[in-house]
Amino acid sequence: MKTISRIALLIVSVIAPILCAQGAIPAGYYNSLNGKSGQALKSAASALAKKHTVLTYGSLWNYFPSTDCYPDNKSRVWDMYSDDYYYFNGTRAVSGMNKEHSLPKSWWGGTQVDAYTDINHLYPSDAEANTAKLHYPLGEVSSASFNNGVSKVGTPVSGQGGGSATVFEPDDRYKGDFARTYFYMATCYQDYTWKYTWMMSNTSWLTMNSWAIQMLLKWAREDPVSEKETLRNEAVYRIQNNRNPFIDIPDLCEYIFGNKAGQVFNIDGGEVTGQPELITPTQGTALSFGEIGLGKSLNYVVYIKGKNLTTDLRVQLYKDDYRMFSIPVTSIPRTTAMTDEGYPLTITYNPTEVGEHKAKLLILDGGLVGSVGIELSAECKDVPTLAPIVAREAINVSEGHYTASWDATSDEIDNYIITRTVYNNSNEIIDSEQFIADAEETTYEFNDLKEGETHTYIVQSSRLGYLSPESNVITISTSGIESVNTDKPLALLPIDGGVVVKCSEPLHNVCVFNGRGQLVKQIDEVMCDDVIYLPGGVYILSSADSSKHIKVVIR
Repeated sequence: MKTISRIALLIVSVIAPILCAQGAIPAGYYNSLNGKSGQALKSAASALAKKHTVLTYGSLWNYFPSTDCYPDNKSRVWDMYSDDYYYFNGTRAVSGMNKEHSLPKSWWGGTQVDAYTDINHLYPSDAEANTAKLHYPLGEVSSASFNNGVSKVGTPVSGQGGGSATVFEPDDRYKGDFARTYFYMATCYQDYTWKYTWMMSNTSWLTMNSWAIQMLLKWAREDPVSEKETLRNEAVYRIQNNRNPFIDIPDLCEYIFGNKAGQVFNIDGGEVTGQPELITPTQGTALSFGEIGLGKSLNYVVYIKGKNLTTDLRVQLYKDDYRMFSIPVTSIPRTTAMTDEGYPLTITYNPTEVGEHKAKLLILDGGLVGSVGIELSAECKDVPTLAPIVAREAINVSEGHYTASWDATSDEIDNYIITRTVYNNSNEIIDSEQFIADAEETTYEFNDLKEGETHTYIVQSSRLGYLSPESNVITISTSGIESVNTDKPLALLPIDGGVVVKCSEPLHNVCVFNGRGQLVKQIDEVMCDDVIYLPGGVYILSSADSSKHIKVVIR
């Protein structure tokens, strides 16, 4: 990111000696990268980044106030998707904002793997911009269909997009931020199998396609590491105990992807010498378990890693409500703690009463001078009452594609859980997975319906670790979409208070979604020149007769 407010710069200049990128890196943190090059260097960086505390999806708003705030106004959200003003509401979701996977979760299938809650690529985002972005690849836009002055969505310039007709372009201020985020994701999760390969590759150890690498390198060079990224990287480190190496070491992207590819990498000052020291976690690390319901428990794993330890480490819980938390050991072998992976210590929150609970995990001995403390916090609430969800027939059904839909609940919830089951021709289950949708959403898109398969889905709401009763079952079969014609033209002409539909033939099952992805209108049949009346806002219109989704802004 290139710019920061003058007041923010003044504040950053005061605390820079403590939080600057190089000064904040614990000595020895990147030692495992030394002497490596090419694929071995990328794999070493991947192994280092992957060993981190995996958070829960519902706890993310607990952390955004420390990772994505302005230095001069910590109550204001620093949104890289718009210049609108949003403010934090404690640990609650911010109205008008989403938890945005900058690398879309659908690219690896959307399942709840470590990447799902990795805040190195999760940012609070303006909901309207997030809806426009959808799951499109990054790129530079030649003709925009959406432009709020910060985020642009539209047709890519020649040579970009990887086959996608639409790309998302961030503002120049943030292009380097997104580039380093994508380098991190392509490195940390290089073992994933990618369902969308516009940018990602399943055939190259670089994990990205050439056009994407060249564009991201250009963005990283033109928009160097900023104070915003440095401070965020430090905040993430104190939460999930790993760092984005492409922020700490900006030149690393050149050694792996760029003009220094193949050269041997060594970080300055990387020798492991001196006094015993913990590399992770560091003093000031804080873990928030968020909210759970009475009768449920939650585990977090913290990787304990040190250097020059002379004896085994000792760990203990103490202070305040320490009895609400537990750890399985009281001693950590020094030999394990000094490996590249570190020692995975599981911390369990298992409350026996309703209320807010705090404690501290103390790490000491090993020859350390003093000790390192991790602040633990959580809240236990009464068991929620959740009504069943009503699942609706799939919409936007076309060859290989459908969108699951359901009615919004009036209950206070954390998110929706969609359980999708896939059957073969013999009615045998060949796959069953769960997918998460935000509490504001009432649809979830699937793009893997194959000939001969039958898919079913049920929807449940989730709150405090509890699920609502299962919804009714919705079934989608390839036999039900054989007659769908996906070639009928569809266009929209905006007018005051709505749109005029332009189509060559009647369109059926026309659905209109608002900026939050919620179904606001469903029309059985629409003829050419019909008017659909809508209040001001951003909408997406689709039809069962057309594979083209149209976005329109009503002013």
